[in-house]
Amino acid sequence: MRGVTLTSWAARRKFPLLATLALIVVAMSTSTVGADLIGQSSWSVPHDLWRTLVAGDRLRHWNVGGLYTQPTALVTFPGAALVLVPIVLVIDGAGLGLAFQTVHNPYPAAWLVAGPYEIALSASVLFAADRVAERFGATRPTRLLLALAGAVTLWSVSVRWGHPEDAVAVALFLYGALALADGRRARSAWLIGAAVAVQPLVLLAYPMVLVMLPRPKVIGYLVRSALPAVVLLGTAAAANWTATLRAVTSQPNFPSRNHPTPWTSLAPEMSNGAVAAGPGRLLAVVCAVACALVLARRLRGRAGSGVWDDAVLVEFLWWTAAALALRCVFETVMVAYYLWPVLIVALVAASRSRSRLVPVAVASAALTFLAEAPWHGPWIWWGAMTAGLAVVLAAARPAGRSTPEPAVAPTSDRTSAVAE
Repeated sequence: MRGVTLTSWAARRKFPLLATLALIVVAMSTSTVGADLIGQSSWSVPHDLWRTLVAGDRLRHWNVGGLYTQPTALVTFPGAALVLVPIVLVIDGAGLGLAFQTVHNPYPAAWLVAGPYEIALSASVLFAADRVAERFGATRPTRLLLALAGAVTLWSVSVRWGHPEDAVAVALFLYGALALADGRRARSAWLIGAAVAVQPLVLLAYPMVLVMLPRPKVIGYLVRSALPAVVLLGTAAAANWTATLRAVTSQPNFPSRNHPTPWTSLAPEMSNGAVAAGPGRLLAVVCAVACALVLARRLRGRAGSGVWDDAVLVEFLWWTAAALALRCVFETVMVAYYLWPVLIVALVAASRSRSRLVPVAVASAALTFLAEAPWHGPWIWWGAMTAGLAVVLAAARPAGRSTPEPAVAPTSDRTSAVAE
C-alpha cells in the first residue's frame, strides 16, 4: 500500500521531482568535477551553508547558547539550523566533519552529502508551487515550465549561496496560503508559523494573511502562528540573551563584501565594518501593511467567509510577491539571493496563465544570473535589481480587477494543501 501511495505521489508531482533531480545532478557535477575541469583549485561550495551547518551541529548537541555566536554568523531564527540537524547527524556519523573550506581543505567531503540534502530541502518550494498550479487547473506543459523556471531561480539561493531555510520558509508559506484558501485556518496558522520560525522574511507577507481573515478569527490565528517562533527563539534567548538579541534585531551585514544600496549610508554602523540591516527593514514592514490594506480594499471581504476562488488566490499571491519585493527596495545591504522569494512567488502567481508565466519565467531567469554581477556601487546594482523586480511583478500582475466567482466546497484535491 505504501508503494502504491509513493508511486501515485511521484506521478502526480513528476515535474518538480524531475526538476529537483536535475538540479541536484547539475549542481553537484558543476561544483565538483566541473570546478576541476575549468582549473579551479577548490570545489565551488556555498560558504554560508557551512555556518548554518555549524549552528545545526550545536543544536544537535543541545548547545543552544552557541547558536548566535561565532563562527555561525546566524542572523535568522533557530528553525534555519533545526532543518539541517538530520544531515548534520549523517555527516557526523560518516566521520566527515564540518571543517570550513580553506586552502588546506579545498575539497570538503561533507559537501557530497550536505549538497544533495540542502538542494532537495530547498526544492520543497517547487512541490508547493506545483500544488498551487494544480489547484489553478494549470496544464501539464505549464506545470513543467513552472518547475523548470523554479529550479533555475532556486540555483541562487540553494547552490550558489546555501540558504535552504529561505526556500523552506517560502514553501511552508505557500502550503499555509493554500490551507487558508481552502478554509483550513488552524492548519494554515501552524504552517505559516513554522515558516516564520525558519526564516522571518515571510513576515513581510504576514499582513496579507491577516486581512484575509474574519475579525473573530484573527487572535486565534495570531497565537497559533506565533508559537513556533516564540518557542524556538525564546529558548535561544534564554540560553544566550545578548548574542540572540544582537543577531536577530540588528541583522548585521557587510557592505564591503556584498552590495551596498542608497540606504547604506543611513544605517547604524557596527563593529568590523558591518552595518545594522534590521532598522531599515521596519520601513519595508510599514509599506507591506499598506499593501495589505490595498489588497483588503480590492477584495472587499470576498475571502473572509470561507473557500477562496482562484482569482482571489492569484491576487493574494501577487500582493505577497510585491510585499516581499519591499525588502529589496529598502534593504541596507543586498545579496543576490534576496531577490529569490519575490521571483518564486511571482512565478506561482503567474502559473494560472501560461501567457503570463512565460515572460515571468524569462525575466526571473535573467534576473537570477544578472544578480551575480560584481557591480559594487550603491546605485547601479540596486537600481538594476529593483527595476528587474518591477518588470517581473508587472508581467505577473493579474489583468484588471478580479471578478467574483461562485464559492465552491473544497474537494479532496483542494483540501490537500499540506506538505506531501
